[in-house]
Amino acid sequence: MTISPSSSDRERTTSGEAAIPATAAGALTIDLAAVAENFRRLRAAFLEKPLAAVVKADAYGLGAAQVAPVLVKEGARSILVAQPDEAIALRPLLDACHPALSLYVLNGLMPGTEAACVEHNLLPVLNSLGEIDAWRAEAGRRGRALPAALQVDSGMSRLGLQPADLETLQAAPERLEGIVPTLVMSHLACADEPQHPQNAQQLTAFRAALQKLPDAPASLCNSPGIFLGPDYHFDLARPGAAVYGVNPTPAAPNPVLPVVGLKARILQVRGIDAPQSVGYGATHRATGPARIATVAAGYADGYLRSLSGRARAWINGHEVPVVGRISMDLITLDVTGIAPDKVHPGAMVDLLDPQHGVDDLAREAGTIGYEILTALGKRYHRAYLG
Repeated sequence: MTISPSSSDRERTTSGEAAIPATAAGALTIDLAAVAENFRRLRAAFLEKPLAAVVKADAYGLGAAQVAPVLVKEGARSILVAQPDEAIALRPLLDACHPALSLYVLNGLMPGTEAACVEHNLLPVLNSLGEIDAWRAEAGRRGRALPAALQVDSGMSRLGLQPADLETLQAAPERLEGIVPTLVMSHLACADEPQHPQNAQQLTAFRAALQKLPDAPASLCNSPGIFLGPDYHFDLARPGAAVYGVNPTPAAPNPVLPVVGLKARILQVRGIDAPQSVGYGATHRATGPARIATVAAGYADGYLRSLSGRARAWINGHEVPVVGRISMDLITLDVTGIAPDKVHPGAMVDLLDPQHGVDDLAREAGTIGYEILTALGKRYHRAYLG
């Protein structure tokens, strides 16, 4: 993960709009004030109990170096990433933000990373008996107890201690000697579906697991889990995508603010007529006179190929359809109904805005907002607002 952006492609501004360099084919704006407000809204929904900040995958593609300090300022004292390299890169920045932040590595104690975790003050999330044994051995080598989180598999069948592992630890508590549990956590599989029976099953399993492990703060809620109610809350929530504007309650209005905006530049406009086709595979053919704008964005920039023929864009507030296949660097729009003086080389097209956000684009792509955010490429000029 790169956390030191170059000044040439990232800027901070306090205005609602950012200047876009003429050399930039597209511009991604990230509203840090909205990030902060979303964190406050989620904390209110969590009844003002502590929230961790999940900034894995470079803060879901939006820039951990810019986002993490905002969340620390809002009160986050536990920071979570997925991989050790992410944590090592982020540690110096976090130390400069606050002297006592817990930095967790969700994917656990990878073989051979024990020394690096200690040296960089990282907290591995121990997901198996093997990881517990390795961390205990590292504590023995150093002659001191080492902190870590314990993750329980409450029904997702992904990472975490299984029921048989919990029985083993209960029967042999010495396996945990030399380890100071700072958190016991699990992860909900279906929290975005409040009526799904697995939510209650996982809650029951997690409560049972807590009885078999040492006392420590407990955490079950991801972003949508917060909205399942107080029974699921425990001591700490770990919101991720909702902080960045993705709706944690898909069946209800979005309780958080949009964070990102995306514009791309028109490169060329041409007239076509039937039976001319547009793009690879000739999947779109004109049925009469039409005007096509070619725009500088494509799947290399995270504008997914599955949006071909399904997505929409906006020019000066007017909706236009994406036609033809999206290619690596280009998309094509049918701008037949837009006044020619509004559609010309150099003009900007809105691909994401407050009225058509990441969840909307995700539905058009047949995916989820998480993938849209994390797919956004590095070629956009980035501007941080607020």
